[in-house]
Amino acid sequence: MRSICSNLALIMICLLGLTSCSKKELSENNSNKNVSKTSPKTELIDYRQELRTFIQDISAWARAQKPGFIVVAQNSTELITTNGSPAGPVAANYLKALDGIGREELYYGYENNDDLATPSNITNAWVSLLKIGTANKLTVLTTDYCSTATKVTASYQKNEANGFISFATSSRELKAIPAGAPYHENANNINTLADAKNFLYLIHPTNNQYLNNLKATNYDVLIIDAFQLDNESVTWTKDQINSLKVKKNGAKRLVLAYMSIGQAEDYRWYWNPSWPDNKPAWFGDLDPDWGGNYNVRYWMPEWKAFIYGNANSYTQKLLDAGFDGTYLDPVDASDYWEGQPTTKR
Repeated sequence: MRSICSNLALIMICLLGLTSCSKKELSENNSNKNVSKTSPKTELIDYRQELRTFIQDISAWARAQKPGFIVVAQNSTELITTNGSPAGPVAANYLKALDGIGREELYYGYENNDDLATPSNITNAWVSLLKIGTANKLTVLTTDYCSTATKVTASYQKNEANGFISFATSSRELKAIPAGAPYHENANNINTLADAKNFLYLIHPTNNQYLNNLKATNYDVLIIDAFQLDNESVTWTKDQINSLKVKKNGAKRLVLAYMSIGQAEDYRWYWNPSWPDNKPAWFGDLDPDWGGNYNVRYWMPEWKAFIYGNANSYTQKLLDAGFDGTYLDPVDASDYWEGQPTTKR
């Protein structure tokens, strides 16, 4: 959903010999045992590895309860290798925790500018990293924001040429189902993410016929918000989610739930209205590009407890509702913290 791209990091990669821009990049799974997990003023945090570890833990916890639970991480392709470079060591344990990698604005919609082509050096760096994912048997799902017919066609063709499945939309807020049939529409049963030929990303519906509209499509994968339109503290029921697992043509499909792990959203069940004025240690600043979304110190256990590990956690709610998996966002949260002054860490 968010397009807070790691552009500075990528430009540095392209111009400085594909080197890492993180201050304290450690080897994979070699977390800094001396770093406090509760103080927001810690200087020696490996933000990328902390994010990898967070996602690995979410995946392990969910799959322990539901084997085969699908995990897709959107954006921050720099997590794929330990130093952020396409030539760097692969973050193998991180990739094993995933079934897919999401990437917004690979070709169009650069920096929240719909129809604007992404600079070729940025695209090329992302593609190089994403292909490491496909080489490790991960499915790459890309979302381009464009409305010009020639650009929509180009988006699908370019992504397909790379072995990625893609979704081109003119709806930046992901509110609309594009007219017409899905790209590479098919009547096959979709049992794993690797079976998919297309997907629909729709997390901000405005129509109360939302579920019926989704049922009337032949998309192989649906990525939707887990919570009901008229009660954002209650997830869709298991019966409702199961009804979406059948395409209009009768074949089976997958339904994934969007979940924000790098920001707190003021419309979720866990929200406390006092947080902006009386900030917990894990609570960060408002995202100026997305109202109601606050950056979080995702490495802190207090925040993690909202996401996984207990009966009231976000991940547990997805499991209880019968989703096939989750689509994690914003996974470029490490870039935000790497760019903050020491006093904000």
